[in-house]
Amino acid sequence: MAIKLGMVSLGCSKNLVDSERMLAKLRTHGYQLVTEPGEAEIAVVNTCGFIQSAKEEAIETILELGALKKEGTLKKIILTGCLTERYQEEAAELFTEADAVIGISDNRDIVDILDHVLAGERVVRFGKKTDAELTGDRIVTTLPFFAYLKIAEGCSNCCSYCAIPQIRGPYRSVPFADVMEEAQWLASHHVTELNVVAQDTTCYGEDLDQPQHLPELLRALCQIPGIRWVRVLYCYPERITDALLDVFVEELHMVPYLDLPIQHCDGTILHRMNRPGDEETLRRTIAHIRERVPQITLRTTLITGFPGETKEQFNRLGDFVQEMQFDHLGCFVYSEEEGTRAAQFEDQIDEEVRTHRAEILMEQQAEVNAAKNAAKVGSVVTAVIEGYDKYAGCYFGRTVADAPDIDGKIFIKSDRRLRLGAYISAEVFDTLDYDLLAEEVSDELAE
Repeated sequence: MAIKLGMVSLGCSKNLVDSERMLAKLRTHGYQLVTEPGEAEIAVVNTCGFIQSAKEEAIETILELGALKKEGTLKKIILTGCLTERYQEEAAELFTEADAVIGISDNRDIVDILDHVLAGERVVRFGKKTDAELTGDRIVTTLPFFAYLKIAEGCSNCCSYCAIPQIRGPYRSVPFADVMEEAQWLASHHVTELNVVAQDTTCYGEDLDQPQHLPELLRALCQIPGIRWVRVLYCYPERITDALLDVFVEELHMVPYLDLPIQHCDGTILHRMNRPGDEETLRRTIAHIRERVPQITLRTTLITGFPGETKEQFNRLGDFVQEMQFDHLGCFVYSEEEGTRAAQFEDQIDEEVRTHRAEILMEQQAEVNAAKNAAKVGSVVTAVIEGYDKYAGCYFGRTVADAPDIDGKIFIKSDRRLRLGAYISAEVFDTLDYDLLAEEVSDELAE
């Protein structure tokens, strides 16, 4: 009988793509893939080690699986991902319940590693970060109509608070032809929405001596038969160009949605973060984006409680956010990560203050979102169907203004049976927190 194997993928969408590639190798080798670790004989955990909360989640997951192993339900545990890559010796020593502790570049050899584990060996292996796999077959584990398309690995921005460069290594773009081949494969397997991801998508091509290559790539993705929506995430504000904005205006299948992680607006704080710009340049950039693409949905992320952030600087950030009226906003509490330059700063801020400041911004943003959603009442929007809520008696999905996993939903009443992944028109009649309530007004849209 085939050995049952379960994958636990933690952290970001980029990590998920890595997990999907490992799953493809394992299924090809004859493993039976199961969705619940409690049903598995082998569990592979693709960990996240980006910030403290992610590390805590990973450790909790490992301990839970360790308990299943003690009970005899689970036979083998394999650990990989950012946590193990970041804390190599510590992870190998601390997680004694793990039968293999490996780095991100060793994922390509996951089948061989499992062969050794099943032969009774304990494997501890850490290859070169730059050998991490950039391409490969994968099993899409998201809803079948959408997928994440990772166009680069690593990061060379070296923000002072971020451990990603030391975990993942320098920025490496996936060659254009390889990205297109994977996107075409996804489309041939009924994916209609591509969500383009990297640590910084706007850096795409720079390491290949092809700077500002992202617009060309997005245009090509929009031409793939069967693709309805192309969405790009993690665009750094200083690299937003007119060539990129033109793609949103000119390409029918390019979703007018821009994820712009600014982290802060104060020039002094940004300088200490090792990020360019200041409030004036950010205001100009955002105004220019909205002028060139009036229908754009803007999402951003912020960090509160960065070392040295004064009350005045935080208040300035709050005023800036209020005036910019972002459509979506996420806020991270600054995490003091060892090995980063910011962790060495002496003017660290109390954890309670960091957290309180984040809560203030999110409460402020909730009011902004409520007003923006209220303004949509009476409008007709395009939505993609993600499922059916039997308790509410309606379908739910997302509009072009909502990225998977991080933004709001739209709940839709319909008199007919709607299939998963259908693109329909719906009229918004009310709101519910961050979500919209709507009723279908037409049949599925034509291609």
